[in-house]
Amino acid sequence: MSNDNKINLSAPTPATFKTGDSVLCPSLSLNPFVLTADPYGKRNNLTLEFEGSYFYYDDKGYFVKASDTETGDFQPSLYHDTKANRQAIATLYSGSHTSQCKVIDTTEADDNVVVTISSHDLSHIASDIYGAANALHDVGYLLGLIYYGKIEGEAVKSMARLAHDATNTWEDILRTQLDIINEPLAMTGYSKVGAE
Repeated sequence: MSNDNKINLSAPTPATFKTGDSVLCPSLSLNPFVLTADPYGKRNNLTLEFEGSYFYYDDKGYFVKASDTETGDFQPSLYHDTKANRQAIATLYSGSHTSQCKVIDTTEADDNVVVTISSHDLSHIASDIYGAANALHDVGYLLGLIYYGKIEGEAVKSMARLAHDATNTWEDILRTQLDIINEPLAMTGYSKVGAE
């Protein structure tokens, strides 16, 4: 086989950085930074300043912890401030957020569609599920007491009325949460839960 037909399978050359480069660091901000030397002169790393703190990187753009002399990261944190990189980062972090969100990724390797939900909404949904679970537990306990004859007469009617009101209230609450969850779920490959 001639050399003309060989395929070059070498990996692309990683980007390198130096003092004075304008860089993007989307984990800190969507605004560009200028790399400097360590202002204290103690480290042989590139530095950027953000909100009064200094962050250190090696010449490949890998983050270096303040307690370390070399990186422990597996991917670069810096990107050259180019139009293409700004556009790619803007696309990645598009939406109404002007500041960076902390993202907790619970996806599995085979997940191909992800819905982002705020921690505030998630907390409300979890609280409502907890409240409904407690109400169902109480109704089950009440039915057990009635079945074993521990409650009789007018007390049975009163307790049944209270249980009925509680289950209706929690049904309304859970259906409202279901409507909230179904809206983004319908945009995925899944159908709405409870849709007929």
